[in-house]
Amino acid sequence: MASSSSSSSSINPQRKKYDAFISFRGADIRDGFLSHLYEALNRKQICTFKDENLDRGEETSPALLKTIENSMVSIVIFSENYAFSPWCLDELVKILECQETTGQIVLPVFYQVDPTDVQELTGRFGDALLQIKKKKKRKNVVGSRAERERPTFQGDFREERSKIFF
Repeated sequence: MASSSSSSSSINPQRKKYDAFISFRGADIRDGFLSHLYEALNRKQICTFKDENLDRGEETSPALLKTIENSMVSIVIFSENYAFSPWCLDELVKILECQETTGQIVLPVFYQVDPTDVQELTGRFGDALLQIKKKKKRKNVVGSRAERERPTFQGDFREERSKIFF
């Protein structure tokens, strides 16, 4: 994505390190969909960050959160177990903050999940947040913030996605 300075743009015009940040649950998509998406973005010379080095038990690093800030677009791949990952929820909260504060573009991809479950926090997504609250493994801030800032993706994103992929 070439950076163009337009006064009508709602995105912060400063140069970002990455064109796109991909938030995903590795166990669900790493060996198939993710590799195809990443390759397609690279073919279009879209500088993309995907973190595959976060070990189990590690906290989401400040450097990773800074990477989200330094990306023009966040691609959130909602998959069956996305909401069960504390790291994914940390990333999602940061992505939503960036969307609100800097106008970062968020492109949701619903990979084998119902978009309604994500938007209404029902099904496995609702179950995941309930489990996090009950177990209190994470700070209540993450679960309640994710609930308060429910991802609302209005409109049809097929057109935007087709511009990136093809």
